[in-house]
Amino acid sequence: MLVDSVKIKVQGGKGGDGAVSFRREKYLPKGGPDGGDGGRGGKVIIEADNKVQTLAELYKHPHQKAENGESGGRGNKKGKDGQDLIIKVPVGTMVEDTDKSLILADLVKNGQQLVVAKGGRGGVGNFRFKSSTQRKPGFALKGEPGEEKRLGLNLKLIADVGLVGYVNTGKSTLLAQISSARPRIADYPFTTLTPHLGVVKVNEIKSLVVVDTPGLIEGAHQGAGLGNKFLKHLERTEVILHLVDGANIKKENPLYYIRIINQELKRFSEELAKKPQIIAVNKSDLPEAKENFDLLREALVSEEYSGPIFFLSALTGEGVKDLVDYLSSFLDKVKVKEEKEEKELVLVEDLAKEEAIYKFIPRFIINKKGNIYEVSGGEVERLVAITEFDNPEAVEYFQKIIKKIGLERALIKEGIKEGDEVKIRGKVFTFFPK
Repeated sequence: MLVDSVKIKVQGGKGGDGAVSFRREKYLPKGGPDGGDGGRGGKVIIEADNKVQTLAELYKHPHQKAENGESGGRGNKKGKDGQDLIIKVPVGTMVEDTDKSLILADLVKNGQQLVVAKGGRGGVGNFRFKSSTQRKPGFALKGEPGEEKRLGLNLKLIADVGLVGYVNTGKSTLLAQISSARPRIADYPFTTLTPHLGVVKVNEIKSLVVVDTPGLIEGAHQGAGLGNKFLKHLERTEVILHLVDGANIKKENPLYYIRIINQELKRFSEELAKKPQIIAVNKSDLPEAKENFDLLREALVSEEYSGPIFFLSALTGEGVKDLVDYLSSFLDKVKVKEEKEEKELVLVEDLAKEEAIYKFIPRFIINKKGNIYEVSGGEVERLVAITEFDNPEAVEYFQKIIKKIGLERALIKEGIKEGDEVKIRGKVFTFFPK
């Protein structure tokens, strides 16, 4: 089953907690602090892999989390970093941050990677807090939580040729004739229930890829029939191969079905409608198709269609080789598309870099709601997340940093009074100026 669109939640691993430890050696029963730092949590990475054909696995498992970092240990031992989680997706997958309605990347090359959730940094052990004024710090910092995101993954198949046509024109039969693909074929509408990719071997060293989408009917761009669910798979193709049922042509209006399809392509996407198009009339093995071919060709010429018109039988193979040879020659002449800019993905590794990146963003924002002052901002929220509030020394350190970054002063400026409440990251504090 082809699953081409999923929504998932990803979470980087939590950083390991810093350790509180003191050296205990022979003849040195009250040595200094030696608690090590926690390890970094693992990242979540999405990687395009041409061996993966569908998003079905993510549909079954929409929650993806990287490994947590390990806590630090005694002897200034650093905890082990969490293992990164690499999520394999098909080449052609577009990644969107659904909370921000922001496209993060379009993974169109095999091996292309995108970091979608950073792991939390490991907490600092008490060894780091030793100073001339604080000989035996009895606290450490907890590891940061990993980054969380809600993502939408949308697959658009990558193929050279997009095969379109009204229902029952014989598209699946043609794909089976020219490639190793084996779509289900039957004599009723919507035989093709999912897109099929077929690799067409032109010669010993050359091949092209064709995508067959379900037959289109009027209103397809709005979802009629199997409509717009699969039209997106044509957007990456270089050329549209428009297959017409030669045995089912309205004599009073020979272009009736062609116009319906082209109208649906245009309504779905202006860019899709502008793609080069080749007309192929199927079922040349039937007498009525032969009678209709000249009629259709004259109508196309009157519409100023200047492209080639092929007359073939997908069932018997008549005329199919000429079509494949032309497609191959046409694709050779297609101007190579300009490669899209690939933005370098930066993973922030330390606070100094983070502050440099976000130097134009306020360190915190205060919103007053009655007597409650809600404070948000990456720096203060991180500080709350890594503080062990059951430890008096850790609380003292927290208050020191809050004062240092100017939050206490800013709260007083906003009119806070003793006894009012301050809410940060869901944790409520009572304000007492020191």
